[in-house]
Amino acid sequence: MLPFVCELFFSTIVAGQEPGIEGRLRPPAVPLVVHDPYFSIWSFTDGLADDFPRHWTGRPHALVSMVRVDGRPFRLMGSAPPDVPPMPQIELEVLPTRTIYRWQTPEVRVTLTFLSPILPRRLDVLARPITYLIWEVSAVDGHTHFVDIYYDNSAELAVNEITQPVTWDRGTSGNLLWMRAGTVEQPILAKAGDDLRIDWGYAYVAVPKTPEVRTVIAAHDACRRLFAGTGHIPSDDDRGKPRPANERWPVMACAWSGHVRPDQPMVRKLLLGYDDIWSIQYMGTRLRPWWRRQFADLPALLVPAHEQLPDLLTECEAWDRELLEDARRVGGSGYDQLVALAYRHTFGAHKLVEGPSGEPMLFSKECFSNGCIATVDVIYPASPIFMLFNNQLLKATVLPVLEYAASPRWKFPFAPHDLGTYPLANGQVYGGGETSEEGQMPVEESGNMLIIMYAISLIDGNTSFAGRYWHLLEKWANYLADKGFDPEHQLCTDDFTGPLAHNCNLSIKATVALACYAEMCRLSGKLEEAKRFRKLAEEFAAKWLTAADDGDHFRLAFDRRGTWSQKYNWVWDKIFGLNLFPAAARAKELAFYKRQLLPYGLPLDNRALFTKTDWQVWTATLAEDLEDFRTLMRPVYRFINETPDRVPLTDWYWAHDGRLRGFRARPVIGGVFIKFLDVPNVWKKWRWTGEEK
Repeated sequence: MLPFVCELFFSTIVAGQEPGIEGRLRPPAVPLVVHDPYFSIWSFTDGLADDFPRHWTGRPHALVSMVRVDGRPFRLMGSAPPDVPPMPQIELEVLPTRTIYRWQTPEVRVTLTFLSPILPRRLDVLARPITYLIWEVSAVDGHTHFVDIYYDNSAELAVNEITQPVTWDRGTSGNLLWMRAGTVEQPILAKAGDDLRIDWGYAYVAVPKTPEVRTVIAAHDACRRLFAGTGHIPSDDDRGKPRPANERWPVMACAWSGHVRPDQPMVRKLLLGYDDIWSIQYMGTRLRPWWRRQFADLPALLVPAHEQLPDLLTECEAWDRELLEDARRVGGSGYDQLVALAYRHTFGAHKLVEGPSGEPMLFSKECFSNGCIATVDVIYPASPIFMLFNNQLLKATVLPVLEYAASPRWKFPFAPHDLGTYPLANGQVYGGGETSEEGQMPVEESGNMLIIMYAISLIDGNTSFAGRYWHLLEKWANYLADKGFDPEHQLCTDDFTGPLAHNCNLSIKATVALACYAEMCRLSGKLEEAKRFRKLAEEFAAKWLTAADDGDHFRLAFDRRGTWSQKYNWVWDKIFGLNLFPAAARAKELAFYKRQLLPYGLPLDNRALFTKTDWQVWTATLAEDLEDFRTLMRPVYRFINETPDRVPLTDWYWAHDGRLRGFRARPVIGGVFIKFLDVPNVWKKWRWTGEEK
C-alpha cells in the first residue's frame, strides 16, 4: 500500500510533479476525532504540537499529549506548556479510518494513531462515538529508556461557550477507568444553528486499569506542568466544581510510565468518546443515537468497544488498504489521497439515529453554509459515498425527507429543500418554508430525489423502497415533465450564484431524473408509464442539444450566448447508462473545460472565478479516459496541497488563487467518491445492499 504521507518539513511541490505521494500532498486540516457535526476535532496545522486541535468551526478543543524520555519532556499534541519543546515530527499519514503521526529523537520513535472504526457495512460500529488513541514508543538507538506518556483534554469538548459551567465525575466499567465532563445546565436539543458546539451530554475518557496508569480531573496547569517536571500528575481530583470551563481549565488527564527496551516497545491505549443522550429532534420527537439501541449509556458501550479494539484495528487496516488501492486504480495518483481525506470528513458531517419506527435515519448538517438539516441538495452531492458503500445508509438519508413530504404539512407539488436547522428537523426553514413557493428549488430538489431513488432501486434490484412513496415520485416526475426542461427563474443547488432562468445544467438534471423515473417504472412493471417518461426524457435531451449549443461548448443558460458552466449533472447519464446524450457532446464540453482550467481548478461557470470541489470531481468523471480525468483533477489536488486556509476541506473556493470562498467540513465532500461508480466492476465490488455484517 502506498500511504498518504506528508513529511511536514517538505512544503513545496517539485516543479512539474503531480501532487500526490511524490509531491507531499498536505491536508488543509487533519481529521483526528471526527464522528458527527458536534464531535468533530481536527488539527489545523502541519505539526500536531503547533496549536491545540480545534472543532471544525475553529474553536479550540484542547487535546494535549507529551512524552518524557529519560526525564526530558517533549510536546506531541497541543501548544501547552509553551516552554516544553515539541518533539521533531517526521511523518503524517491520513487514511480513511486512521490518522497516524510519527516523531523521532536520536533515542526513540513515537507513533500516535487516531483510530475511528467507521465501517459502513457495520452500522452499530460506525455509529459509535468513540475514537481510539494508541501510543507506541520504540527505542531506535539500541538502548533502554524510561518513558512517561501524558494525555489530557479540556471540558471545551462539552460546551458551546467556554464560560458555561461544567462539572465532572468518574467511574469504572469492566476493566476500564473512565472520567467524564459536561455542562451543569444540560440543555438537550435546546437550540439550533450553524456555528454551534454541543453543550449537553458528556465527553468521556477511558483507559484500561493497569498498575502504571494514573488518572485525574484537575486544573490544566497543575496537570501539565507537574508532568513536564516530574512525570507525575496530581493525585486527587479537583473539588472546585462546578465552574466555568475556562476557569482554571479543568482537564481529564492520564499518565503512564515504563521502560522501552530495544526489542519491546511501549504501547498505551485510550478511548475518547461522547454521549449526546439525544441527538436529533424530528417533527417534535426526540431521536436517540443509533448505538443506544443496544446500550443504555456510554459506560456500557465502552467495555465491548475496548474488547473489540484488536479486531477492529485489523479490519480497519484492511479496509483502508483495499479502498486506497482501488482509488488509485480508478482515479490514479492523487485521487487516493482525496478519498482518504474525504472519508471521515463525510461521515462526520452526518448523524445516524434511530427513527420513530426503528429504522436508521441519517441526518446531514450544512456546516458553515446555513446550518440546515437534511437538505436535499446536500444529500444529493453527498450520495455517491453511500451509493458506493451501503444502500441502507443511502435510504437513511432520504427517509426523513420522504416521511415529511408525505405528511399533510408539505403541500407543494415538488420536493422540499430541508427539514429545519440542525439538530431540529421540525420542518423546512429555507426560502418560503412551508408557506410559499418563494425562494424554493422545485426543479433542483425534485430531480435530486428522483435520481437518488433510482440509485436505491438500481442497487437493490427492485423498487420495494421506492414503492412506499410512489405517489410522491409520480407527483415529482409530473412536475418535472411540466417545468423541468426550461426551468423558470429559480435557485439551483449553487444558490450562492443567485437565481437563474433557463439554466442548462438544471435542465439536464430534470431530463436525467425523468429517465430515472422511467427506469423505476420499468422495474416495478409499469411498462406504459416507463415508455412514456423515457420518450419524454429523450425528447428533452434532443431539444437540449440544440437549445444549449454555443459552438465549441454548451451554454450556462439557453438564452445567454457566450456563456458556459460545468454540466456536472450529466454524470448520471454516463454512470447509469441512460444513453440520453451522445458521448460526443460530453467530449466537446470536456475539451472546452480543459481550456478554461485555472491553477487551482475549473470555475463553476463564466460568472465568477470560484469553483466547487465536489462538482469538479463529477465533471472530471464525464471523461472517457483516465488521463482526461487526471488533467481536470490535478488543479484540485494542487488546491488541497497549497491553499493557505487551514480548515477542514472546503467545497467552495477561488480557482485562481486557492483561497477559501466559503463553507467547510460540509457533507457534500462525499461526492468525490463518484469516480468509483464510473467503473462498474469496482462499484459492484464495494456496494452493499444487505443488513450489516
